[in-house]
Amino acid sequence: MGKDSPLLSKPPVKVFVMGANKWREAREWPPEGSASRLFYLESHGKANSLAGDGALSEKQSAGTADQFVFDPDSPVPTHGGAVCCNPKVFPWGPMDQGLVESRRDVLVYTTRPLQRDVEAIGPVQVVLYVATSARDTDFTAKLVDVFPDGRARNLTDGILRLRYRNSLEKPELAKPGEVYRIAIDAGVTGNMFLKGHRIRVEISSSNFPRFDRNPNSGGKVSDAAKLNKASQTVYHDAKHPSALVLTVVPKG
Repeated sequence: MGKDSPLLSKPPVKVFVMGANKWREAREWPPEGSASRLFYLESHGKANSLAGDGALSEKQSAGTADQFVFDPDSPVPTHGGAVCCNPKVFPWGPMDQGLVESRRDVLVYTTRPLQRDVEAIGPVQVVLYVATSARDTDFTAKLVDVFPDGRARNLTDGILRLRYRNSLEKPELAKPGEVYRIAIDAGVTGNMFLKGHRIRVEISSSNFPRFDRNPNSGGKVSDAAKLNKASQTVYHDAKHPSALVLTVVPKG
């Protein structure tokens, strides 16, 4: 195929941007000109559920750590998203997350209504400073687009098993109570958060059955005979800048 082929003259990346309902072409991935944009977690220690005081802000501020109990006997249920394989059993795709966000073992952080459109195209990551009472546990993150009428549409999600915080090849059990910096890769997205919408991230320790439950024992998950509760803490202050990291394309 020659270098003047029409196929080679076209941008190799083509992304459908939800919200804007349009296709965007790019020469590279993430699109050229894009940059990381941080939204810091903040609360007064009561970010549990949608009724809590969790917020996202581009300015870091002092705050009180949030806590919840992860009970693998009662995991946070999967509601939409990238699930398989029968939609009659587990509906997939975008669904309102209201029921999930009513749980106290889900921390909910939301921006104020946006003053202008925010076009997020590329990887989504959530950086957290966490502690647990267990030798091993999970932390989950979900990116949500909140409509002006309150509908909360899931976009993408991810999970990190704490023993793999540094390496998949060399797992390390946690020391209960010790603070760890972790980075949850929450997939990729192509979404226009429209003016008047809000950006939200949900933090928890389960998303079942999309991801298997961690028994919190520190042993082999497949061999666990007992499921243990774990007390989880998420820090967000000057020394622990927990944040949602979006890849954002500048306007124009």
